[in-house]
Amino acid sequence: MLRSMTRFIDLSIPITNNVVSDPDVMRPKITYMTHQDTWQQIAAFFPGLEKADLPDGEGWAVEMLELSTHNGTHMDAPWHYHSTTDDGARPAPSIDEAPLDRFLRPGVKLDFSAMADGHVVTAAEVEAELDRIAYQLQPLDIVLVQSGAIYGTEKFIHQGVGLGEEATLYLTEQGIEVVGTDAWSWDAPFSLTAQRWAETRDPGIIWEGHKAGRIRPYYQIEKLTNLAALPSHGFTVSCFPVKIERASAGWIRAVAMVED
Repeated sequence: MLRSMTRFIDLSIPITNNVVSDPDVMRPKITYMTHQDTWQQIAAFFPGLEKADLPDGEGWAVEMLELSTHNGTHMDAPWHYHSTTDDGARPAPSIDEAPLDRFLRPGVKLDFSAMADGHVVTAAEVEAELDRIAYQLQPLDIVLVQSGAIYGTEKFIHQGVGLGEEATLYLTEQGIEVVGTDAWSWDAPFSLTAQRWAETRDPGIIWEGHKAGRIRPYYQIEKLTNLAALPSHGFTVSCFPVKIERASAGWIRAVAMVED
């Protein structure tokens, strides 16, 4: 009798100094302190301790990070999008108020990677993709979007499709509360939206997918990776956010579990 095996697929990018995955004003900074540099830190706890007293004269390895809650693979809370939700009926929840039972759920992947960068996906296109993969959304499924953005490539923040207000509300109307994308943002890249804004001056196109959260709350993962390794459905997503008081987002280690 054959037993199924669980295959774990890492969907998270690293927090790193070396790969540009944010605009310059938002990039993380990691300072590395090595075993050779830190024996004095240990000595501060043990007066009179000398470097030679430690095995091989080594201290510990420690890193100091300067981060936004939106660096790396992270989850946005409704508080990020707007101060209120449910059409103004209540304050939008922050990431520490997130319901944990939403973050270990069946996943479904929608592949829009063949579409042009900057395209705003419609509700009809979401429906068409669900028809293509022969899947009917279930409440609390986690919906992941393969956007066409490729982490680690040049101009990553300008790549990929976005989901606008219409498509986002379509998903939340189906009972979806957690979504994710492998692009920098759930919305289309700002640089490409700005070109449309210059032509139309329509404020409704600015950050419209995010702003859908003021109507109906949802949680949004950004900067995923490895979505091409996933099947369209039949996997489980784990995406628990770090608990940061009153924060608009929290870092996650997103992992997919596939039964083979």
